[in-house]
Amino acid sequence: MDARIAGARAELGGAAILLGHHYQRDEVIRFADATGDSYKLSKIASETDANYIVFCGVHFMAESADVLGHPGQQVILPDLNAGCSMADMAEISQVEACWEALERLHLTDGLIPLTYMNSAAAIKAFCGERGGLVCTSSNARAAFEWAFARGKRILFLPDQHLGRNTGFAMGIPLDEMVVWDPWALQGGQTKDRFEASRVVLWKGHCAVHQRFLPSHVDQVRAKYPGIQVIVHPECRFEVCQKADALGSTERLIALVENAPTGSMFAVGTEIHLVNRMARRFAAEGKKVITLDDTGCLCTTMYRITPQHLAWALENLVKGRVVNRIQVRPSVKHWAKVALDRMLEVG
Repeated sequence: MDARIAGARAELGGAAILLGHHYQRDEVIRFADATGDSYKLSKIASETDANYIVFCGVHFMAESADVLGHPGQQVILPDLNAGCSMADMAEISQVEACWEALERLHLTDGLIPLTYMNSAAAIKAFCGERGGLVCTSSNARAAFEWAFARGKRILFLPDQHLGRNTGFAMGIPLDEMVVWDPWALQGGQTKDRFEASRVVLWKGHCAVHQRFLPSHVDQVRAKYPGIQVIVHPECRFEVCQKADALGSTERLIALVENAPTGSMFAVGTEIHLVNRMARRFAAEGKKVITLDDTGCLCTTMYRITPQHLAWALENLVKGRVVNRIQVRPSVKHWAKVALDRMLEVG
C-alpha cells in the first residue's frame, strides 16, 4: 500500500493536496501534505490552488473544504463511511424545529446560532443565514465574544460540552446555560428557563471525549505525582474543571512542545494523536500518556485505510474522481458565509 500510495502521489504532483486530521491512523497521515485540526485544515483548503483536495478526515470536514475551495476544485473523501457521530446528533429538521419552537416563545430576537465545525453543511448554512457563524475548539471563545457583541443569547450546537466549557470560562454561570434535548417536548425545558439563559446548548457530544471521567484524572494524578492533565474541551465539564489546561488538538501539541524536559502529561483526546505525541516527545525527555488507557479511538475517522487512500489516488491518476463531496449550491452560499465569518474571527 505504501508503495502504491507514494507512486500515485508522485504522479499527481501538485495537482492534488492531501490533508490529514490529527486523529487519522499513522499509516494514512504519514502521506499528508498538511496535518492539523479542523480549523487549520479548513484554512489550508481555502488557500490551496490544487485541483484535488483529498481529505483524510470525516464527512463534515470534506464538506467544509468543498464550501471554502475555489471553483473547479474537487474534494475527495477516501471512504464515504467516515462520518461523525456528534455531527449526526444535530439533523437539520431538528434544528429548524428547535428554532421554530423558540420563535413561538418569542426568544429568537437577539438569538445568535453558532455551530461547531463538527456539523453538516446544512447546519452551517442555517447559522449563516440567521446571522451566526461556525467555530472550532481553537476559536470557540472568540466566536462566543463575536456572537455576544451582536445578540444577547447563543444557540450552540451540536456539542454541549464545548459550549458549556467555553461559556463557563467566560464567566457565564452554569444555571445560565440550558440544554435543548431534540427528542423532548420543547427541548425538555420551560420558557422561564430559556428566558433566564444566555446559552442554549444542543444535547450532543463526542463519543470519544465523553468517555473520559473525573475519576480518570484522580487515578492518573495518584499514579504519577506531578503529572499535568491536559484535555480537549469536548470533554465533560467535570473533567475539564479538574484538568490543568484545555485546548484544541493544536494547542495540546503546543503545550507539550513548549514544556521543559522531564515534563509528564496525561492527555484526554483521541488515542492516535496521544500515541503520536508520546513517540515524538520521548526523544525530548517528556512523558506523554493517555488519560484513560481503556478509551476508544475515533472509529469513524479510523475507517479511512491505506487501501481506501490508494484506491482514491490511483483513480485520480487515471482521470477518475471517486467519492467526490459536493455541497448543494443553495446550501453552499450560506455555509460559506458562516465559515468565512469563522476565518475572520480567527
